[in-house]
Amino acid sequence: MSLALARQLREGTKKAHTMAENTGFVSCFLKGVVDKTSYRNLVADLFFVYSAMEEEIGRLTAADHPVISSISFPELNRRESLELDLAFYFGSHWLEAVRPTSAAQSYVDRIHQIASECPELLVGHHYTRYIGDLSGGQILKKIAQKAMNLDEHDGLRFYEFDLIEDEKAFKLKYSATLNNLPIDQQMADSIVEEANKAFQCNMAMFQELEGSLIAAIGKVLYGFLTRNKRLGSTEITNN
Repeated sequence: MSLALARQLREGTKKAHTMAENTGFVSCFLKGVVDKTSYRNLVADLFFVYSAMEEEIGRLTAADHPVISSISFPELNRRESLELDLAFYFGSHWLEAVRPTSAAQSYVDRIHQIASECPELLVGHHYTRYIGDLSGGQILKKIAQKAMNLDEHDGLRFYEFDLIEDEKAFKLKYSATLNNLPIDQQMADSIVEEANKAFQCNMAMFQELEGSLIAAIGKVLYGFLTRNKRLGSTEITNN
């Protein structure tokens, strides 16, 4: 019997999703205010997060883990796209120039911890990040491209899923996969709880970036942009 995990994740993370979009950094981003320095630091943080995620998913898939191997969709992988973006922002020696922030390192540590202790919980992080990126990616790409006056691809590869031809069809397949994972309701509840922790990890990264954003655009403008909170237009949908 299907546990409808896709629906449970969508419903169970709605509040956390809204809270994430109402952080100052994301609120400014959605209103078209994007500082290139803050943004490239976010790209660097995401590189470390996705490197950890894809390392652990690859390891568990190779070991034929019954849950993780089911959600291992290579077409979702972001590490190579992030490497291209980092080369654009930091130059050819980008790897020597980037370091994870404290929040990003905590996020990475959490991924490695649960991969070792309870790998099934990685589903919560996988859903939160990859399906969130796929759902809102094109909107965010257009905002970033316009705000930073970038060409179509330069520094924006993170948002491009070249191996996914039909986003809607893929998300239907992903939902079906979630609904048929070999787990019980107790584990489903734990995965939803972990997905909310994933949102908290992301919010911590956004909050670290707010300082440099305020320095770039000014405290008064920052306060004006973040005064009116809003529901996000990039909410995850995979039904």
